[in-house]
Amino acid sequence: MMVEFELDGQKYSALNGGPLFPFNESISFMVHCADQEEVDQLWEGLTAGGQEVQCGWLKDKFGVSWQIVPDILAELMSSPDKDKTDRVYQAMLKMVKLNIEELQKAYDGG
Repeated sequence: MMVEFELDGQKYSALNGGPLFPFNESISFMVHCADQEEVDQLWEGLTAGGQEVQCGWLKDKFGVSWQIVPDILAELMSSPDKDKTDRVYQAMLKMVKLNIEELQKAYDGG
């Protein structure tokens, strides 16, 4: 079975591969969030009946994988200062839902 759908103006096609190709994390939706409020709202809604994973990843109640990522993460991870980006990365590895304040603290060295 094949289905076509559109999300926010982007067209997608999905194919049911049957029992030989079970659903897995090889496909996920990444959602960029402007602030912690948006991260929290999406996280709460998508994890209802689903499963929290790690580093901003979750599975919704249908088993679809999502990455809920604050916009500032790209900025923090693109610093030319390797020590700063390493601290952000290490902080992120300890998180389930990403916390902007904690990521910023790690970047700042605190």
